[in-house]
Amino acid sequence: MLAPLVVSGWYLYARAADQYASKVGFSVRQEEFNSPVDMLGGIARLSGNSSSDTDILYKYIQSQELVAAVDRDLDLRRIYSKAENDPVFAFDPSGSIEDLVDYWRRMVKISYDPGTGLIELRVNAFTPEDARAVAQAIFEKSAVMINELSAIAREDATRYAREELYRAEAQLKAAREALTRFRSRTRIVDPAADIEGQMGLLTTLQQQLAEALIQKDLLLETTRANDPRLAQANRRIEVIENRIEEERRKFGVGGEGADGEDYATLIAEFERLSADREFAEQAHVAARAAYEAALADAQRKSRYLAAYIKPTLAETPQYPQRAMLLGLVALFLLSFWAVGLLIYYSLRDRR
Repeated sequence: MLAPLVVSGWYLYARAADQYASKVGFSVRQEEFNSPVDMLGGIARLSGNSSSDTDILYKYIQSQELVAAVDRDLDLRRIYSKAENDPVFAFDPSGSIEDLVDYWRRMVKISYDPGTGLIELRVNAFTPEDARAVAQAIFEKSAVMINELSAIAREDATRYAREELYRAEAQLKAAREALTRFRSRTRIVDPAADIEGQMGLLTTLQQQLAEALIQKDLLLETTRANDPRLAQANRRIEVIENRIEEERRKFGVGGEGADGEDYATLIAEFERLSADREFAEQAHVAARAAYEAALADAQRKSRYLAAYIKPTLAETPQYPQRAMLLGLVALFLLSFWAVGLLIYYSLRDRR
């Protein structure tokens, strides 16, 4: 019992390398502004951490992905193999990434309080500079992770509104193109204005007809029945009446407009296309407003990593805790000795 205890004590105090600890503490914060007016008034609300984001971050710090990323930046194998004469606490640089992850979990201790969302790390290394460098790298990689989560959340929040905006833009484009095709086919920009012009023409023709009738009546009073001027007046009245009838047929069923279609059909088609365009314009305005609101809301709810303890630089080594480890070794050896002694006496009594 004494020999293993003496060997353990000799190794802890003579061979085990000193380890320095750097501490860092942080939490995920979410910043929300209530409104532009509140912002101008200096009224902003800092919400507490997002528990789901903190849970993800807690797992990420222990993941192989983070270990590999820090290893690429700092060469963790070199950092943790500096204690060449300490095979127990140093890392074998020929180890695999899985071995490095296991060793990482020995050297990086994480404390997480789900109630407050605070994460505190203790990072050990064989020099204080290495310990702080690893702690700083963990904080920076964690900040990048939170930024990516925030970007994903913003994308999710605005994706539906953006899709609705694209759909409304496509509908508005189709409605405008349909109205343009109608105008190109009929050569009528606005049927209502065209009808107004036709009504003006009818009014003029009716005035001319009234004047021709009056002129005919005057001729009947002053000329004979075979007077050529009377025949000319009758012919003029007939032509005006035919023209009036022709213009009126354009407004009824079977009458032809500018494209060979009656004005009733043209007006019905134009009103339908105009209603489609107005509806598409209103839908587009509503969709753009919804998208801008979703985008502004997503921008307001930005997450970031707030450090309440920045990576510290140790001045004295605190690990390994030699006295505690030696006491644990003594306790285990005493337990083994006691168990062995009980087994020995039990076997002896059976004989």
